[in-house]
Amino acid sequence: MPQKNRTASGVLGGLLGLVGLSAVAGILITATVTPALAVAGAAGSSALDLFENLPSYLKPDEPMEPSTVYATGADGNPVELASFFDQNRQQVEFDQISPVMYDAILSSEDKSYYEHGGVNIGATVKAVIDNLRGTSSRGASTISQQYVKNVLVQQCEQGVLLGEGEDAQQKYEDETAQCWLDATNATGTDGIERKLQEMRYAIQIEKDYSKNEILLGYLNIASFGGTVYGIEAAASYYFNTSAANLTVAQAATLAGIVQNPNTFRIDLKDGTTTNDAGEAVNGEADGWSLTKDRRHYVLTRMLADGKITQAQFDEADASDIVPNINAPTQGCGAAGNNAYFCQYVKSLLLEDDTLGDSRAERTRALQRDGLQIYTSLDLRIQDPAVAALKDRVPPNFDNQYFGAAGVTVEPATGRVLAMTQNTEFRETNTDDQAYSSLVYASDNAHGGSGGFPVGSAYKLFTLIDWLEKGHSVNENVNGNNQVLTMTDSCTGEGGRFDTKSVGNFRDAPGYRGTPMVFTRNSLNSGYFAMAAKLDLCEINKVADRMGVTIAKDGSKTYEKENGPFASVLGSKFISPLAMAGAYATVANKGVYCAPRAVDKIVNQKGEELDVPQADCSQVITPEVAATAAYALQGVMASGGTGTQANPWDGTPVIGKTGSHNKITTMMIESSTKATTAVFVGRTQGDANMWGYMYNGNLLENIRYLVARDMQSAANQALGGGDAFPQPDKNLTRQIYVNLPSVVGMSIDEATNTLRNAGFSVTVGAAVDSDVAKDLIAEQSPGAGRVTTGTTVTISPSSGTPKAAAVPNVVGSKFAQAKKAIEDAGFSVDANGCKNGDDVAAQNPASGDAPAGSTVAVRCAGND
Repeated sequence: MPQKNRTASGVLGGLLGLVGLSAVAGILITATVTPALAVAGAAGSSALDLFENLPSYLKPDEPMEPSTVYATGADGNPVELASFFDQNRQQVEFDQISPVMYDAILSSEDKSYYEHGGVNIGATVKAVIDNLRGTSSRGASTISQQYVKNVLVQQCEQGVLLGEGEDAQQKYEDETAQCWLDATNATGTDGIERKLQEMRYAIQIEKDYSKNEILLGYLNIASFGGTVYGIEAAASYYFNTSAANLTVAQAATLAGIVQNPNTFRIDLKDGTTTNDAGEAVNGEADGWSLTKDRRHYVLTRMLADGKITQAQFDEADASDIVPNINAPTQGCGAAGNNAYFCQYVKSLLLEDDTLGDSRAERTRALQRDGLQIYTSLDLRIQDPAVAALKDRVPPNFDNQYFGAAGVTVEPATGRVLAMTQNTEFRETNTDDQAYSSLVYASDNAHGGSGGFPVGSAYKLFTLIDWLEKGHSVNENVNGNNQVLTMTDSCTGEGGRFDTKSVGNFRDAPGYRGTPMVFTRNSLNSGYFAMAAKLDLCEINKVADRMGVTIAKDGSKTYEKENGPFASVLGSKFISPLAMAGAYATVANKGVYCAPRAVDKIVNQKGEELDVPQADCSQVITPEVAATAAYALQGVMASGGTGTQANPWDGTPVIGKTGSHNKITTMMIESSTKATTAVFVGRTQGDANMWGYMYNGNLLENIRYLVARDMQSAANQALGGGDAFPQPDKNLTRQIYVNLPSVVGMSIDEATNTLRNAGFSVTVGAAVDSDVAKDLIAEQSPGAGRVTTGTTVTISPSSGTPKAAAVPNVVGSKFAQAKKAIEDAGFSVDANGCKNGDDVAAQNPASGDAPAGSTVAVRCAGND
């Protein structure tokens, strides 16, 4: 800090202080200190050098201050969410403190402050002699010395770290308390050495800083009892006012508290100490008697120094001490509806190395370093998200752990824009299921939740692997319930699998179709058929690449639980945030961005700390991402399983539904600018949630409505989204194969032949044919090149020859007539006609007749 307001008397006082200290070093040490040190074993000559050998330079560090977490408000400005502190302190500037507060502290603690050079020699000599004689333990410290003492205490406390274990908190409190005891010890040789060191530092800071700067520093760092530090926090806490608006009585009270903070504090109604009889003293019952006596002393000194009038003295001295406690709230509980996001941010700060190498160092930084932490939370999206969830999911629906969470992320950066939950936040454990400290949207490492089964939302990874292996979304696949052979190269958990054991929605038997159709309708048996052509290990490795881990321990998705059910239908426990990140990857052209929630951290000096930036990498090709998005758009289109969740606001969206055993449900949807994932279901246990209603909505359908409103808010705030890229032509191609001929086969033989070749089969009505009865007479389409999975209609023979059209040959020359009749498949009865004769009649006449039958003709002149 630059020097200012440095008076001539102050400079002179500093010089006199140096000169005077020589006398102190000679007189005090010779007359009083030396005998004391001799008792302790120190030689007189070394004692004479004690003062000169003490460290002479003290650089005050930034005092401990609360760290504050911010979101971005609707107007783009920061909005405070919560603060964290060991010491409740808010630093203020010199002109933000009422002059009466300066008068009160100087009159009671150091009336000659502006005249001495940091040390009051006369008072110090008397205090040292009285201490040695045991007649007094007063310190006679100037404001400068008290500032030094507080700085030393602060530096000591900043070196105490909160460890881990059951006794960590008590150990931390004991060590910080010892810092105060060591810095305030005023007895014996240790007290004398402390006092001399304090004096030497006080003289030094008087040379480095102006009087006003030292006085301000003192008032900003001083303890006012408990965790209250600094005059602004004290004024707010004890009187619900500011330092600038303190009255005479209030200022005198606070000046009195400084002298013995934990005895004179006025927030403990049952008293701060006890008398010789063991009775509580200095509480509400006795009108804070000790503090009132100290206030009387301060007011008396102010009157004697001419700082207040007699009338002001009388009014203030006669008034009762009436605290108006304004207890500061700290921690994520103060963040209200944003508490779970706050808790997520806190876990990030304590887990990564941004704030220190160890958890203890990071905790210290969060609670003491006065950091301004600006997060990614966008209240334009968060506030509607909170409303969307809380309007539809109560904190405790049926006392069977019914919970919900929603999260919105930005695909291009991984920034978490919204995070909401149905329960009320509470740090401590409780049996009331309406309260929880767990962050459902995240994993165990970042909020304590173990995740949830995500159901068919996990099918995304089968779809991606299908495309990466070169398959087309228009490839026809046998999606009927069947026994399939699965492969898992990671764990060997493959083998034969009957899709009937899982079933489809409403127990549908399945059908032949394409991945486009299977995705739109979320057909389980269809996806199992796709997975049977793949490797379950590779499917789970896709999930791993797209940021998905097991929520409980962060393990890889392919390391365990790789059976068909877990790998295709998502019985693995995954966090909603991880699933949002995976779908955001598709929306971001195959680039995965790890979730992040901290945009900027600024320290007390206004310097920005290094924080993790967007961690993005290409994990699937743009072609695969575009084609997957093409299929996922069908889910959100009219007729798709996610239709109810579409905001229908003109923004293109992709999405996927998911449910697990009527216990949990999910809805994930995304534009190119925002991805929303919503979980609704049981957070513990396996109680059925299907068929129950709340506020007119089926529990299993709430996910659609919440996701719709959250995505709508994001679309509006971010300006909608762009069109998704066109799908890759190769990955949407029609697949052509040879269709064999089954004419002449039995119905069963023809059906098996076609199905084994990958075609669907329907049996049509019998047709007249020369083919033997019940054998296949016709097939449609006929043999040749067709698309995979084409449905072939086979028609058995009725056993009756097929009728044919008899040509009309009357009026033709016989030779021409004969050829026409034979070409139509009939025989000719010439009845003596010759080639040049004209045909006069025929039987049967033109029309249908059994194929191969005879047509009789008669010629003119051959009657």
